Amino acid sequence: MDLEARSLQPNVKAVLLAKLREYKSDLNNLKSEHKRLASANSNQAARDDLLESGMADAMSVSANQRGRLMMSTERLNESSDRIKESRRTMLETEELGVSILQDLHLQRQSLLHANDTLHGVDDNISKSKKILTNMSRRMSRNKWIISSIIVVLVVAIALILYFKLSK
Repeated sequence: MDLEARSLQPNVKAVLLAKLREYKSDLNNLKSEHKRLASANSNQAARDDLLESGMADAMSVSANQRGRLMMSTERLNESSDRIKESRRTMLETEELGVSILQDLHLQRQSLLHANDTLHGVDDNISKSKKILTNMSRRMSRNKWIISSIIVVLVVAIALILYFKLSK
């Protein structure tokens, strides 16, 4: 009981500890009185009176202790219920956390896959750009070659016409 009283709130603890000290002193007084009467082996009537009054006190103390024990048991049950509720909440929170972590893992995998695909597309775009640049250069070169051939042919036709008409 002493441990229970010490674990309570300060305002209730002081009252209960005072009662506990009082009960302990009453118990010690009764024990000493009992020893005195038992060792003296005085008259039987005094002994019977003492036992009857002691039993009545013991009954009231027992009823009082029973009431406190019932209150302590009820508080213990309430604490157990709160602990069970806290545990249930903790398990729900843990389950939710695991679910969130799984979703995050899937999203990470999706982002990594998108990143890999993006790098592949970027590589393909770079290759396509090189190919288009090479094709543009070849087109320009081919235009110059064709233009040169046309100029040479026009000059050759002009020379042929000049020599044919001048003779």
